[in-house]
Amino acid sequence: MATELFFFTSIPNLPFPLIKFPKHHQSLPLFSLAPPTISSRFKTVSSSKARPSSSTVVVHAVQEEVVQTPNSDSKVTPASSSKLVLVAGGSGGVGQLVVASLLSRNIKSRLLLRDPEKATTLFGKQDEETLQVCKGDTRNPKDLDPAIFEGVTHVICCTGTTAFPSRRWDGDNTPEKVDWEGVRNLVSALPSSLKRIVLVSSVGVTKFNELPWR
Repeated sequence: MATELFFFTSIPNLPFPLIKFPKHHQSLPLFSLAPPTISSRFKTVSSSKARPSSSTVVVHAVQEEVVQTPNSDSKVTPASSSKLVLVAGGSGGVGQLVVASLLSRNIKSRLLLRDPEKATTLFGKQDEETLQVCKGDTRNPKDLDPAIFEGVTHVICCTGTTAFPSRRWDGDNTPEKVDWEGVRNLVSALPSSLKRIVLVSSVGVTKFNELPWR
C-alpha cells in the first residue's frame, strides 16, 4: 500500500497569532552581601584570625542571575519583609545557602552558631538590622536562652552531622546528640508565638544499623 507524503512549500496560516517577546534581560543580584556584625545583645567570642573555610564561600557562590522578561529590562530589588527568621546551623553546607537566600530577599535573619565568627567569614559584615548572630549549641539546653527567640517568627533548623561514623562525630557530635537531642532541645525552647518551624534533615539519620547508601 502506497503512502502519499505532502510537503508545504510555505508556512500555512495558523489559527492563533504569533507573539514576539522582546529580548530584554533582567539582572537580579542574588548575593550582593556586605560583611555580618555580631549582635551585642547575644554572647560572642573574642576575635581571632579567621581560618579559611573548606567549603565554598556563599557570598561569592553566585554573582548574579539573568532572567528574561517580556516587559522590563530593569533590576528589581526584592521587597523587605517583617519576618524574623532564626537559622540554627547556618554555617553548614545547606545552612549557608538558606541564609544567603534569606538575605537576598531582604528577610531579617538571626543565626544560632557554635562559632559566631564563621558568620563573618561566610557572609561578610552585615548590619544588625539585617543579620544578627548569637552563640549557642542546640545540644546544650542552657544555651537556648529565651532572648534568642525574642521577636522570631520562623525557625529553620539546618543542624546536622554525618549519618555514618567519621571524624565529625568527635566531641559528642553524633547523630544522636545533634539530630535527636539537639533538635528536641530546640523545639522545646521555641515560644508559642512562633508561626512556623522548618526542619532540614536526611534519610540517613533514620538508619541505625547500616550505612546510608545501602
